[in-house]
Amino acid sequence: MTTACARSKTEALRLLDTRGITALELDYESAWQDAIELGRLGDKRGIKVEYRGHDNIAVSSPAVLVAGLSRPKATFRQRNLYCQFELSELSAGELESLEAKAASLGDYILAGHLIREVDAEWAE
Repeated sequence: MTTACARSKTEALRLLDTRGITALELDYESAWQDAIELGRLGDKRGIKVEYRGHDNIAVSSPAVLVAGLSRPKATFRQRNLYCQFELSELSAGELESLEAKAASLGDYILAGHLIREVDAEWAE
């Protein structure tokens, strides 16, 4: 199964005409508006088109959280960052700063016990 990721509708249309692709992920701001149209085109070509508005990410440690929020964000999706460590390991000021950074990226820092499904992991 070959999965491709489109960062625009133009790229999605091009990828739907590419041989060997069996699934196409839509990852751009207006993807929710294009998902039904592109899904129908994908059905005709035997390609599953998927749109997700968010990713659930398990974060293993405070250092990994800091590092992850320092990297350029490679997705348009909202990231729900589920901390698999006690948030009390961070000082109040540190946590506030990290929450502000996450919010500026459109992401949320959440307690790990709230996680239901994991799409990715940030680990050391």
